Amino acid sequence: QAQLVESGGGSVQPGGPLTLSCATSATTFNYNCMAWFRQLPGKEREGIAAIYTGGAVTFYGDSPKGRFTISQDNSKNTVYLQINNLNSGDTAKYYCAARREGCYSGSWCCDRPLATNEYRSWGRGTQVTVSS
Repeated sequence: QAQLVESGGGSVQPGGPLTLSCATSATTFNYNCMAWFRQLPGKEREGIAAIYTGGAVTFYGDSPKGRFTISQDNSKNTVYLQINNLNSGDTAKYYCAARREGCYSGSWCCDRPLATNEYRSWGRGTQVTVSS
């Protein structure tokens, strides 16, 4: 499995933005489908967004919606998740995940983009706590 390292979490106040980072190796990053998930206390892990790094093609879930942006930095082999207008409902552990690298089939590489069982590698997660 690939190594994925999340960072950027912490205790934040409601209303603010926050950007999480997921760094990995070039081998894992290139031409792959990578995604962000989160797990709220007592809940199952849910998908937020995915990106096909071969062309920065993005996919978003229905819930949560509108306040999340996934992006990538090819020079840093890093995928980001920006969260805007944070609220207490965003308190969760956020995970980065990746599929098998070396997929050259475009957006098809992110088929079922937010299905947890489609991802073979997971980071340890970064905790985000939203509190005033």
